[in-house]
Amino acid sequence: MEKEKINIAIVDDHTLFRNGVAALMAEFPELNVLFDAENGEQFQQALNKYPLPDVILMDINMPVMDGYDTTKWLKQKHPRVKVLALSMFEDDKAVIRMIKCGAGGYVLKESRPRELLEAIKAIHEKGSYINEMVSGKLLRSVSDKEEIPDLTKKELEFLKLCCSELTYKEIADQMFVSPRTVDNYREALFLKLNLKSRSGLVLYAIQNGIFNFE
Repeated sequence: MEKEKINIAIVDDHTLFRNGVAALMAEFPELNVLFDAENGEQFQQALNKYPLPDVILMDINMPVMDGYDTTKWLKQKHPRVKVLALSMFEDDKAVIRMIKCGAGGYVLKESRPRELLEAIKAIHEKGSYINEMVSGKLLRSVSDKEEIPDLTKKELEFLKLCCSELTYKEIADQMFVSPRTVDNYREALFLKLNLKSRSGLVLYAIQNGIFNFE
């Protein structure tokens, strides 16, 4: 029996990039490209004409209606649809904000087609994906609901502050500790949770229900 295809849509304001990704993804038999749009408003209009996609490749910075507002709207109207953010750079602040709006992960625009395919499949199956900077254990913990490791009160406080837009130095000031102590909290969490980036910590906190960001 042939496996059902993953329906995707691409939302990005750069026409050449959008068309290029659509053409490349259409070559994979696992995927079906439903439509593309140049911003959130056009995306909303397209949903009246096409079936609901399984996964949206969502650019962050767009005119008219950007990735943040579009993702937030989509999660309110169609919470089952997965959002994979597209980012030009390893920008923690932008990615964290997208995750808090409802994105399940992100990929860099410079990723190879096969890497993007794997990201789409991962977020469709497990609900979460953040590039190679985060280990596979995060994906398993999200899908299998592994027991959360014991974290100290200070580590939990640090984890919550990581979900804000504060810099590490500002976090240290707010916790009344030295930047070196904050570095120790971060490294301890990376080790306990088997993660490698701040974005991974934020996604872990959200997906495991440690904090409520409403």
